[in-house]
Amino acid sequence: MRMPPPPPADRPSRLQLFMRRQKKTLRPVAGLFLVGILAGGGFLYLSSPQTKSHLSSWLQHIASKAPLHIVSIKTDGAQLTSPEAISEALGVHVGDPILAFSVSGARDRLNKLPFVDHVVVERHLAGDIVVHITERPPFAVWQHNRHFILIDRQGNPVPDQGMTGKDAEAFTKLPLVVGVGASEAAASLIDVLSKEPEIRSHVAAAVRVNERRWNLVLHNNITVLLPEGEEEPAIHRLASIQKSTHLLDRSIVSVDMRLPDRLTVTKQQSEPGLSGTSSSPPPEHTP
Repeated sequence: MRMPPPPPADRPSRLQLFMRRQKKTLRPVAGLFLVGILAGGGFLYLSSPQTKSHLSSWLQHIASKAPLHIVSIKTDGAQLTSPEAISEALGVHVGDPILAFSVSGARDRLNKLPFVDHVVVERHLAGDIVVHITERPPFAVWQHNRHFILIDRQGNPVPDQGMTGKDAEAFTKLPLVVGVGASEAAASLIDVLSKEPEIRSHVAAAVRVNERRWNLVLHNNITVLLPEGEEEPAIHRLASIQKSTHLLDRSIVSVDMRLPDRLTVTKQQSEPGLSGTSSSPPPEHTP
């Protein structure tokens, strides 16, 4: 017996067709929305102080178990900073876990050392810690308003944070310059004095007068008055006189060299046979 054919399926309505199309569009949007909710919740969770503390402890624990260790610590540029001070500031040693080493923390501690201008700290996962130190070496000591300030060649204060008494003792042999404007003008005078070590060894301090010229105060309290803008020829002339007459080793009060054609010496009153002042032109052998 022949079976009747099945009835034709109902044709979908326009509404059903519309909903089918919307489902295909809404699926990726819903997925993105769900991912956004999860990401936002994760961010809020990780941002909480308690979570950060737990996460930091966990990372340190993982770092301590990791096979990556420090195999070498290299530094360069340190002339005034001792290796012991650098090692203490770094806070790590060869063999310590390298992932536990904080680059930023070490950099902050190194920057606080005396005479350090700035540092660059590198951590390489191969096991190397590299430290590049840039120092600002002091060139002289500037006495101003009863304060003693280390300065560089340009007259800028040298960073000396944390300097101890032992550090300060290392710079007692630096030239001492005194007065307003002395810091900026010191380099040229000190360079000239370095060419005449005999005169330099006698100088205890250089005093800037009216921001125009210099007086040299010697260790035996003799004052040498230098001419304005003509310090170099005057110092060379004084060195020549000292070599032939040992003038600066005698009992005198001052040597006035402000006039280019003569030299005035003020003698101590107490010494027999020496009184008042004497003025004479430069010796013939003096250039």
